[in-house]
Amino acid sequence: MTLRIDDYALIGDCRSAALVGRNGSIDWLCWPNFDSEACFAALLGDEDNGHWQIGPRGDGARTTRRYRPDTLILETEFETETGRCRVTDFMPEDGGIANLVRIVTGLEGHVDLRMDLVIRFDYGRLVPWVSLGEDGLIAIAGPDLLVLRTPVEHHGEDFSTVAEFTVTEGDEIPFVLSHGASHLAPPPVLDWKQALDETDRRWRDWAGQCNYEGPWRDIVVRSLITLKALTFSPTGGMVAAPTTSLPEEFGGERNWDYRFCWLRDATFVLLALMQAGYQDEASAWRGWLVRAVAGLPSQLQPIYSITGDHRLDERIIPWLGGFAGSKPVRIGNDAYAQTQLDVFGEVLDALHHARRKDLTPDETSWALQKKLLRHLETLFDSKDRGIWESRGPEQHFTYSNVMIWVAFDRAVAAVEEYGLEGPVEHWRRLRDEKHREICEKAFDAEQNTFVQAYGSPRLDAALLLLPLVGFVDAKDPRMVGTVKAIESRLMWNGYIRRYDNDDGADGLSGKEGVFLACTFWYIDNLILQERRADAKECFERLLALCNDVGLLSEEFDVEANEMLGNFPQALSHLALIGTAFNFMTFDGPARERPKLAADE
Repeated sequence: MTLRIDDYALIGDCRSAALVGRNGSIDWLCWPNFDSEACFAALLGDEDNGHWQIGPRGDGARTTRRYRPDTLILETEFETETGRCRVTDFMPEDGGIANLVRIVTGLEGHVDLRMDLVIRFDYGRLVPWVSLGEDGLIAIAGPDLLVLRTPVEHHGEDFSTVAEFTVTEGDEIPFVLSHGASHLAPPPVLDWKQALDETDRRWRDWAGQCNYEGPWRDIVVRSLITLKALTFSPTGGMVAAPTTSLPEEFGGERNWDYRFCWLRDATFVLLALMQAGYQDEASAWRGWLVRAVAGLPSQLQPIYSITGDHRLDERIIPWLGGFAGSKPVRIGNDAYAQTQLDVFGEVLDALHHARRKDLTPDETSWALQKKLLRHLETLFDSKDRGIWESRGPEQHFTYSNVMIWVAFDRAVAAVEEYGLEGPVEHWRRLRDEKHREICEKAFDAEQNTFVQAYGSPRLDAALLLLPLVGFVDAKDPRMVGTVKAIESRLMWNGYIRRYDNDDGADGLSGKEGVFLACTFWYIDNLILQERRADAKECFERLLALCNDVGLLSEEFDVEANEMLGNFPQALSHLALIGTAFNFMTFDGPARERPKLAADE
């Protein structure tokens, strides 16, 4: 591939999403859902693995692009020596029918264009049978069917569909690609003009609900729209990213499938949506969360599918060469089977904030929470893989133990502040015992910092969350020392890495870039420590990493000045929103809780 990660923009219909390159090529699309098999997979291979490009013939065209304000409708303009045209890309929400619309509009003079449509089902492997009939061009392989409808004449060429045409000022030429089941009739014809108007209106109406009025409103709204686009509307689940295997190191093995829902993100999702005024979406996410974790507490896992499925078995796709040669390309994520003790705290914390923000009560969730707490007692002294899903040995990770403390702390608050029933004295004793244990075993007095795991000398940027969950005051000398240590050892050109991994202690070879969410958490600590000038400088430096349409990946390579990791990344945008709100309102932990006697 010749494009960078930040050369892509996102379009979607709240069921799936596509990545559109600056060159007018759609190089990634899984249909009909986020975790379905890709029919365009050039992002992780080459053009023969599936793509759909519309752009000027020849070289030398100048390209600009933008989203229509407060929408997910992408407009890419091409200017050549003979004229200027625009390609408008969007995916309408149409009652479960999957459509992708591309409209070519002539703006000035005339532009000679070419369309290349290469459909490859099963992540770029299967060449479909293509036929032309009254319903348009139909491509079938196995259970999948795609139909292309356009007035432009096209023909087959080397197992692809091509067209060459000219657009002049005032022309509007539609291309509508629809997905269906191969054993059924083709999807109905879409009224693309009406779909454009309705999609524009829906996004603008939704964005207009945002209650943030601070200095960074545009990027906050763009982040919220991105999060909405990553939400699977039938269930309310939010994928971490719409992609798989975009590398954390170019040419390396740190390539993971992120088209799933992480419990790690539970509180971040709820707080971002509720802070911004999106109660319906917050309720939908809480509903997905409660359904996903229902069942035996011993079977709680860190990751689920968009529908709440448990099995996410990992496999390698050998026929894809990987983005920038980064192999292997993985489908599924074996981290679902890991022990990650922090997820108990994430669930209890998220549901605590749902109560605190007056979401409509879910009467069944408190019984579920009490069962989770009873099981967590049996894991009280256990080791795990940690928030970062280490593939090295299990340890007593500090953040995991802090989230065990959070689980019991929120249970105490549920009884004392909200009148729910439970063994509050027992929970208080467990909470206080865990707090003492962490302070004794996870604080290195010689280094004057909390550390990644009990007895370890390593640092971990997840420690920046300790003040944000209310475990320790940000101005506590131990936390001030931790922030200074992270600045000294994990900061790289002004951004924060997740942890020390130079020797492969996480069970993987190679290195990774700076982790953008961790840098936002660092800024949150600066705000709490009243280092606001430093915080603002770092925040604006971080915002400058957004690409030209306001999107962030998971990580960034500060040497190559390129984005790394799956894209766009929900956690990065969740952290951005949280930090923007924290600049406006921070007078205590982001995850507020009552001040209890044990804190004295």
